[in-house]
Amino acid sequence: MSIDPHDLISWFASAERDLPWRAPDVTPWQILVSEFMLQQTPVSRVLPIWPDWVTRWPTPSATAAATAADVLRAWGKLGYPRRAKRLHECAAVISRDFADVVPDDVDVLQQLPGIGSYTARAVAAFAYRKPVPVVDTNVRRVVARAVHGRAEAAAPSTKRDHADVGALLALLPKSDRAARFSAALMELGALVCTARAPSCAVCPLRSCAWRESGFPPGDAPKRPAQRYAGTDRQARGRLLDVLRNNEFPVSRAELDVAWPVDTVQRDRALASLLADGLVEQITDGRFALPGQDRNDSTASR
Repeated sequence: MSIDPHDLISWFASAERDLPWRAPDVTPWQILVSEFMLQQTPVSRVLPIWPDWVTRWPTPSATAAATAADVLRAWGKLGYPRRAKRLHECAAVISRDFADVVPDDVDVLQQLPGIGSYTARAVAAFAYRKPVPVVDTNVRRVVARAVHGRAEAAAPSTKRDHADVGALLALLPKSDRAARFSAALMELGALVCTARAPSCAVCPLRSCAWRESGFPPGDAPKRPAQRYAGTDRQARGRLLDVLRNNEFPVSRAELDVAWPVDTVQRDRALASLLADGLVEQITDGRFALPGQDRNDSTASR
């Protein structure tokens, strides 16, 4: 069973979402920024952040020249703030070692901070129109159903990811339509061939092994929805919010009020932020974002 590129690309011509990082004048760096933001984060949360970000910092050198504190503040509520730190580090490397130009080679891209196999392939495909397979969760699910007749894809792993890349490589058009095909496949998984309620009646694929097998159910146990309230992630976010909202470093007492319900968890969250380099403790005992202005003449010492 295979996927007809013509059917899929024709559907994409009318179904494609109007996402700003898909505009024809968007640069490879700006596409790379979008891919960093979209890691583990839905499109709806990235849409309000990305335009202001790339207007403020349109190039790697502009991003590298910003302080880490400014970058962490601009990241806002996107979550997983280590991505912001790694994006800042990536900008510095591209500015310094690649003359402010994002590399177009997958292997080179994977050597940069914060860039794994998926992001490297996405940048090569969508920024440079390279004919490389781009495999995300949506693509993996579409291939599992349409090609292999399975209700769901197996859990990601290095070995399976390589197999998925190989399977998708066989499906890619041998032309400059390869990147368009990859984007359409991702869109199909996001809008039609969804995990919980696929809209098979409007699917543009004329051939689907799962449909033709009578939609056999999957046997993988359903994972419970990921909880956020009360987790260390939420505690870390509350502590970071205090620092983002203050121009100068804050005392431990000011941090403590952000998470008073569990002091052990609060201490653990703060320790992890310090270990990740997202928070620094300065010589007078106060806490600051990395690169934050520390010349607060009103602070008690």
